[in-house]
Amino acid sequence: MAPPRKRRPGFSRKAQLQIFTGYLLAFTGAFAGLLLLALSYFDPAAFSAVRSVAAEAAAPPARLLTGMRVGVQSGWSELSAYFNAGSKNAALQREAERNRIRLIEARALKQENRELRRLLGLIKQEGRPVATARLINSSASSSRRFATLDVGSRQGVQRGQPVRAQRGLIGRVLETGPNTSRVLLLSDAENVVPVRRARDGTVAFSQGRGDGRVDIKLIDIGINPFKVGDVMVTSGNGGIYPPNVPVAIIEKLTGDGAIGKLLANPAGTDFVIVQEMYEPELVDPEASGLPPANTEEATTLSAPRKAEPAKMPTPSAATPSAPASQPSPTPAPVATEATAQGPQPQ
Repeated sequence: MAPPRKRRPGFSRKAQLQIFTGYLLAFTGAFAGLLLLALSYFDPAAFSAVRSVAAEAAAPPARLLTGMRVGVQSGWSELSAYFNAGSKNAALQREAERNRIRLIEARALKQENRELRRLLGLIKQEGRPVATARLINSSASSSRRFATLDVGSRQGVQRGQPVRAQRGLIGRVLETGPNTSRVLLLSDAENVVPVRRARDGTVAFSQGRGDGRVDIKLIDIGINPFKVGDVMVTSGNGGIYPPNVPVAIIEKLTGDGAIGKLLANPAGTDFVIVQEMYEPELVDPEASGLPPANTEEATTLSAPRKAEPAKMPTPSAATPSAPASQPSPTPAPVATEATAQGPQPQ
């Protein structure tokens, strides 16, 4: 007789063990989730430590998966580039001509800026690279935007240091572990960066929207000067981020500013650079060996002022000396008269 199609688990010890294991895993997962939720609410510091340990444990497989993903992407890019080599070559030649003209203009502007900074006595301190890291993962669906690097405090990374890629700014370091770091991305709503427009220096600030873009808001509310296609760079105000690092390009105008698309996309970025925090300094012209401004004019203008007071008291000093010099010849004739009268009685 054939066995029935649907049998209760009680007839099979293996089925009972599978059901029990499933319930046990579900209960364990739910208990661990509730425990982590309570720990993050009542003790954020301990939860941060647990998260750092989890990041350290997940770093090796994440690094392996990232390497595999980059390899597949590189192979596909090389394959597509082989079939599109002709059109790309022509486009690259046109772009090279445009970049050659821009390079000449940039060199002229760089020389002019160097002379202006020398006159003002200002030194622009670019943050030196602290470490080169691989961006092993980034949040894509959460309302908060974070990324993880495969370097930490052992490599010199500290909290607050800016992180940038080849195309522009990525964010800043929020937490550090021994060999991993957590980065707050520019697209996060908690990240506010002082920026300016590259072509004329219009000051604004960017704030993340949580969807891979940023809001560019003006500091002085008035007529919106932005245009679609404007490039925004860091201004360096307030420190942390060095100036002139590309941030976003404006793609849509709003009532009080614009919406910008980030130039450096974390999802398409493999390697990044962690830099020191930017701290601008005002240099003393005497310490830097620069002559103070208008030195010759100040010396020329100050010379007559010292000479005029010296000439004014000269006649006044001669006036009181005249009566003092008059009595000096008087005793001489008196003495002569006395000596002349002395021998007469004899």
